[in-house]
Amino acid sequence: MNTYYTQENHGPYKLINIGRLELEEGGVLEECTLAVATHGQLNAARDNAILVPTWYSGTSKIMEQIYIGPEHALNPDRYFIIVVNQIGSGLSLSPSNAPAEIAGPKFPRVRIGDDVQAQHRLITQHFGIERLALVLGGSMGAQQTYEWAVRYPDMVERAAPIAGTARNTEHDFMFAETLIDAIVTDPAFRDGNYTDSAEVAAGLRRHAKLWTVMGWSTDFFRVGRHKVLGFDNMESFVDQFMTGYFAPMDPNNLLCMIWKWQRGDVSRHTGGNLAQALGRIKAKTFVMPISHDMFFPPNDCLAEQTRIANSEFRPLNSIDGHLALFGTDANCIAELDTNLRQLLDAQAGA
Repeated sequence: MNTYYTQENHGPYKLINIGRLELEEGGVLEECTLAVATHGQLNAARDNAILVPTWYSGTSKIMEQIYIGPEHALNPDRYFIIVVNQIGSGLSLSPSNAPAEIAGPKFPRVRIGDDVQAQHRLITQHFGIERLALVLGGSMGAQQTYEWAVRYPDMVERAAPIAGTARNTEHDFMFAETLIDAIVTDPAFRDGNYTDSAEVAAGLRRHAKLWTVMGWSTDFFRVGRHKVLGFDNMESFVDQFMTGYFAPMDPNNLLCMIWKWQRGDVSRHTGGNLAQALGRIKAKTFVMPISHDMFFPPNDCLAEQTRIANSEFRPLNSIDGHLALFGTDANCIAELDTNLRQLLDAQAGA
């Protein structure tokens, strides 16, 4: 049994069963349980709620450690902040913790839209919230943010997609495919059955190396940012930081999340017409790519932002690239906080 996905490592959070969830791909999660962390209090008017979905491999704990606190825009003294771990994260219902009949590689295909449908049920039925002051998330969290703003435009007052796109690009799809190959081509990973723990570990190490190459930018390596982060050489950075991060994770959980990441696309609501889908958004929206991101580069995000009414393009500057989301660049996080404060202070829909 994988002991990584525990309250000790990622809590505190509550497990909330939202019931039977029918999936877009035709599968069913009979009892869809979401791992939910909350910060602050819902006010009497029920209008101070902020929703934060998680990114690939990340959990509510990392959001709490980096983005939430009295010193941040996401201030629990002012807002009721709801962090929902995505399906497949290892905390919410996932291949690693599902009932035997759908565990491991038998876990049904889940899409970004399924996550948002589940979150909507949680927000409206469990918390009794009709409007969200803000939905924001990074990477796969940005994909969910876009899905929320398109699918439930009258419920989202403000939206902040960070380092992510509304429709995944072909380039990003192919890179994610290499992550899958790093895991499933391992001879120990035959149909998700672990026959050799050393070989499985090797697959996760290959996966971590690919993230090292693309998660950080070329400038990150050129200026030796890994040394600033406390590692004498690249080998120790890969072994201790990157592999150390991914090695405890369940491969089937990662594969579940990669599959839906690849297929994130709000235009499926409008027959493939992205402009029409983005035209549904009513939220005041700040689109915030990271300057040196090689997964979701600024130009890809700008092409979408120009199709969103009442939106602003607010790129964040960091040579750390996509993984600046990890909080490695304090200036980038400060810039994000500034943007979020301005967004939250702006009149919704204005």
